[in-house]
Amino acid sequence: LEILVTVLNENDNSPVFAQPNLTRDVPEDTKVDTAIVAREELSASDADLDIIYYELTTTVQDTDGYFAIRGVNNPEIYLQKALDFDKFNSTTLLLYARDRPVTSPDPTNTATATITITIRQRDTRAPWFLPCTQLHSDTSVCISSPYSGRVNISEMSTDPLLLEPGPIYAVDPDYTINDRIVYSIVGGNRDEVFSVDADTGNLTMNKIVTSPNSFLLQVMATQVSNIRKYSVATVEIKVINKSNFAPSFEKKVYNGTVFVGLPLRSFVYQAGDPSTPLVITAMDQDFPDV
Repeated sequence: LEILVTVLNENDNSPVFAQPNLTRDVPEDTKVDTAIVAREELSASDADLDIIYYELTTTVQDTDGYFAIRGVNNPEIYLQKALDFDKFNSTTLLLYARDRPVTSPDPTNTATATITITIRQRDTRAPWFLPCTQLHSDTSVCISSPYSGRVNISEMSTDPLLLEPGPIYAVDPDYTINDRIVYSIVGGNRDEVFSVDADTGNLTMNKIVTSPNSFLLQVMATQVSNIRKYSVATVEIKVINKSNFAPSFEKKVYNGTVFVGLPLRSFVYQAGDPSTPLVITAMDQDFPDV
């Protein structure tokens, strides 16, 4: 009597990852659809020779959708959405390997691999002139106001010029790189009247100004290690007559009258003359016609 015995394979083994913990550094400017971790490094094995089904999740809030796998049976991790170092600089992914589909009613064995992703900031932004206001919708942009200052006609200043809203100053917004900034004047500098210190950004005079025409300088801030990253700011220098006298009021004391019950923004009237609004005036000997 010949008896044929068939041994049925019971699902009594869990999938196993060769490397249950992986770490990857990903540059911020990595192109979408680039593979981050290869399938060969992530594929799990199963002693029962079952088909493995994979699922990828993230444990860090607001980092969903950036990384994905190619398919339920292909655990290769790729970049699905462009990275932004300012939004997050690291995340932790969990890759699940199951020997049954998620929807299967049969008992399922599962293995988990942890992938730690660190985002490496790249030199993606041009220098920012400070102070500036950053846009909520686009963290790569910071809008600065033009600088302004003034000089006296026919007078040579040896000190750095005082500017509003502050001195010329720019920074590398890719702060983990923090490249050094150098400054130069690239436009508007008639007769080379002004010069800018390459390292400090201080604006000084080379010669006196003999005409009342204002200057509209263009000052460029350039990164030392990447000259393709630069920004240009406008500096308006007004030329004025030197002021030798301070303004003075025509009177030392002014007397006015108000009435009970007047609405807001009502006139204050001259004391003793309730029909004439009180007027306060000053004079300046430097500007007798003003």
